[in-house]
Amino acid sequence: MKSRSMLGRSVPGTSLIHRLDARVKFIGAIILMVVMLSARDIRILGFFLLWTVSIMIISQIKIRLIMKSVRPLMFIIIFAMLLHLFTVEGHVLLQLGILKISREGLISGGLTALRLVLMVINTSMFLTLTTTPLAIADALESLLSPLRLLRFPVHEFAMMMSIALRFVPTLLDEADKIMKAQSSRGADYDTGGPLRRIRGLVSILVPLFISSFRRADDLAIAMEARCYRGGTSRTRLHASKLSAIDIVFSFLLLGLLLLVFAVEPLLPPLVWI
Repeated sequence: MKSRSMLGRSVPGTSLIHRLDARVKFIGAIILMVVMLSARDIRILGFFLLWTVSIMIISQIKIRLIMKSVRPLMFIIIFAMLLHLFTVEGHVLLQLGILKISREGLISGGLTALRLVLMVINTSMFLTLTTTPLAIADALESLLSPLRLLRFPVHEFAMMMSIALRFVPTLLDEADKIMKAQSSRGADYDTGGPLRRIRGLVSILVPLFISSFRRADDLAIAMEARCYRGGTSRTRLHASKLSAIDIVFSFLLLGLLLLVFAVEPLLPPLVWI
């Protein structure tokens, strides 16, 4: 029984996106979030739509798996679109009581939803789908290494992130198994009023917490049995090294920043939010 969520799961592959250094992908995901949310011109968003489709094709990951990463955030995307749809004033196209749908609101809501969808797909493509949790943790530790001068526990923080990402799919699968097991025993946690639903969720949360603490205890014992000691003395099986592809992709990301913050203001007005 597998969870429908792709949170914490990576898809193995040998594509160009898979081979990129995890540090470049981590910084690239942040840059793409910034440029997607900052873009206002519909022509720039159209370019980023082509960019996203190209990345999806290059990654060789099935569209079904990619869209699974968007599903958990669909409520936020729809809410943001409706908020723009009913609050932006302009030429009224339809009026439903006190609610007015304007042409400007329709355009603004559609572009907002497009920006959020593109942002989620791009960050998922560069992080969770093509990068293992261990590689993300190593990249985060490498990027935060200057903070060691301030006595920040960089290694411990990266290790906690790695463990959290590793066990997210496991806990989701465990919760799914518990829900099915409790349903087969006649438990009712999805009907009735709010108080009844909360009481019904106790039959799921209690065994899930117990299972989580048991897994954490087993992990701690296993680490102690192997004499795990974190810190600067530890080495890695695969040393991180930037390749020519990583450098070229880094310059490409800088070009995207220039496109949004330098080129977009110079474009003649067409559709702005």
